[in-house]
Amino acid sequence: MADTLGHMRSVPAVIFDLCCVMAFVVIGRAGHSEGETVAGIAETAWPFLAGLLIGWLVTRAWRRPAALAGTGVGVWLATVAAGMALRVLSGQGTAATFILVSLVFLGVFMLGWRAVAHRRRTA
Repeated sequence: MADTLGHMRSVPAVIFDLCCVMAFVVIGRAGHSEGETVAGIAETAWPFLAGLLIGWLVTRAWRRPAALAGTGVGVWLATVAAGMALRVLSGQGTAATFILVSLVFLGVFMLGWRAVAHRRRTA
């Protein structure tokens, strides 16, 4: 029963993290007038989505999906680091400003929803 409850808490956390990554991709593409085609969004998103998966696996995020320290920081940094590495391997750009924007945007949003969740639990 406890294991099932833990996995049920993981579903919203995964959805929130996916939404953070997809918002980053869609806003970034729109800001560069790259068009909002499904193929274009998928091309930009897949390295970060793979990084998100890696982050969830490495941190075992399903155990404490809303934890800010450990899970949140680990998932955030893995998403950006693996996402950038996969972009390099696939021939996509990784300018220093893009890395910085990725770190800031995903950090604010991926850690932000966890901070809000923590605040709501302690209030």
